[in-house]
Amino acid sequence: MAWLIGHRARILAATALGAIVVGGAFHLVGEAGVGDAIWTAVLALLATVLALEVARTVVVERHMGVDTIALVAMVGALALGELLAGVVIGLMFSGGLALEELASARARRELTALVERAPKRARIRAGGELRDVPVEEVGVGDIVVVRTGELIPVDGTLVGEQAVIDTSTLTGEPLPITVGEGMAVLSGTSNAGTPFEVRAERQAVDSAYAALVRLVSQAETERAPLVRMADRYAGFFLPTTLLIAGLAWALSGDPVRALAVVVVATPCPLILAAPIALFSGLSRAAAAGVIVKGTGAIETLGQVRTVLFDKTGTLTIGTPEVREIVPRGGRGQAEVLSLAASVDRMSAHVLGTALTAAAAEAGLTLAEPREIEEDPGQGIAGRVDGHLVAVGSRDFLAARGIPREELEAAAVVDGLGSGEARVMVGVDGAVAGVIVMADDLRPDAVGIVERLREEGVRQVALVSGDRRSVAERIGRQLGVDRVYAEQAPEDKLEVIRRLREDRGQGPVMMVGDGVNDAPALALADVGVAMGAAGATVSSETADAVITVDRVDRVADAVHAGRGALRIARQSVVVGMGLSIVAMGVAAFGYLPPLAGALLQEGIDLAVILNALRALRV
Repeated sequence: MAWLIGHRARILAATALGAIVVGGAFHLVGEAGVGDAIWTAVLALLATVLALEVARTVVVERHMGVDTIALVAMVGALALGELLAGVVIGLMFSGGLALEELASARARRELTALVERAPKRARIRAGGELRDVPVEEVGVGDIVVVRTGELIPVDGTLVGEQAVIDTSTLTGEPLPITVGEGMAVLSGTSNAGTPFEVRAERQAVDSAYAALVRLVSQAETERAPLVRMADRYAGFFLPTTLLIAGLAWALSGDPVRALAVVVVATPCPLILAAPIALFSGLSRAAAAGVIVKGTGAIETLGQVRTVLFDKTGTLTIGTPEVREIVPRGGRGQAEVLSLAASVDRMSAHVLGTALTAAAAEAGLTLAEPREIEEDPGQGIAGRVDGHLVAVGSRDFLAARGIPREELEAAAVVDGLGSGEARVMVGVDGAVAGVIVMADDLRPDAVGIVERLREEGVRQVALVSGDRRSVAERIGRQLGVDRVYAEQAPEDKLEVIRRLREDRGQGPVMMVGDGVNDAPALALADVGVAMGAAGATVSSETADAVITVDRVDRVADAVHAGRGALRIARQSVVVGMGLSIVAMGVAAFGYLPPLAGALLQEGIDLAVILNALRALRV
């Protein structure tokens, strides 16, 4: 039964085509009565199916859809004995629906592939033995064994020295990566090396891959506003059609002429061109690594005039790196970095991670610090090999007895701009050095402003909670039109509200990656989340999620939306224009019902095939 429902349009189209062929064959051998009986039965069947669909539209969606015109034409053909014309209309109607089914299936191919790949079972180690369990039963802290070639079923951390992982499903990177002990691994990626073990940090329902699956489900539920506009269009197109048909009948006295007008006005498959084009745009965006939550969001992407970017993690790498080490007081660069990293590795702050990574890259051996004291966000101090080491801001070091004027003088580093962070290092009450750090621009962000402008975006701006000097440095590198710096989450909302109220600037797109971006993503006309790192609140509230770790896919998504919307509008305008011309010809008696039905089917099929071009945008 489910198969029949899923393929209903194709079955009806095949039935209509078969009836035309078989009925026509009976007419050719002189059995016109049998042929007419076949056409009558099939026409009645198709009209009944369409009548039920029209009734559902009226009762459930509370509007008169364009399918009503097709129903009027089919019932009129049945009443006036224009059976072949009626069956051709039925073929046109069901054939258009079948084309939509095929196009929708192709459009969802990239999305449903994610669902099909979702891990179903996991192998956990418990009590010295392995147990194969449904992935839903894996709990936080369980040890999961992943064999060569298998998908990682849950988000977790690596247990063991290292593992080789293929992350192409989530990040789009073609080459496997090597991760070390304690590093994070994400569900949906696969083991490209020898077997390893993962300690589960989240349940499967909260994993990165489960978040993508939820996005896929949401992406298939929305209906495009352009389609609803087409249905509302029937509110005046249907009365207009009936008026023209009525005048043609009244002036000529021939009801068949009125039927011909209604037949050529039948726009059902034609109006399907809009959702087909938009579904195709959704498919193209998915192929580029952007999961768009429905064709409505694709349509909005095609109209975007202003794009706002968050900075950290969106346009920048998100993890600061050591740019330069400037020693003071006679100490060497290696000694300053070793002392600072030995203390700061005990902090959860992102700068501590960066210092530790820089020390490891330099091959330095870190000492075990004692007597650790930390002021979160300001700095950390401790004793290393008998020295009292303080690492952090000028205020933090000044509070520990180092003269402020000495700190201010040491912080001046020639040749650097105002957008870098200066981490002060004090040893035994004196300045030992300055470590200059910066969160660099992502390589894939270079050129994104120019690409967006080529797509017709009028304004590109940076909206960041970071210091103005840092935000403006990134803004200059990108060439954005404006920088909104030091913006709290509520400030970002106000920026979006002002831009949305300016008619020349909307629709507004917001691109971000953090939890603090979620309100802005929800308020914007279309929110795009950088979701490659896993399931976040920003991904859940956004209209589209970039599943590969590349911000330039924002421009790809806009390009897909622009192309799909352009082709959808083109298909509707051209097709409807041709239909109106044909109505005029039919009203003057130059186009009989059967010829009109064949002409209309040709118009509709041509426009629908034109809509499929959006797959190649």
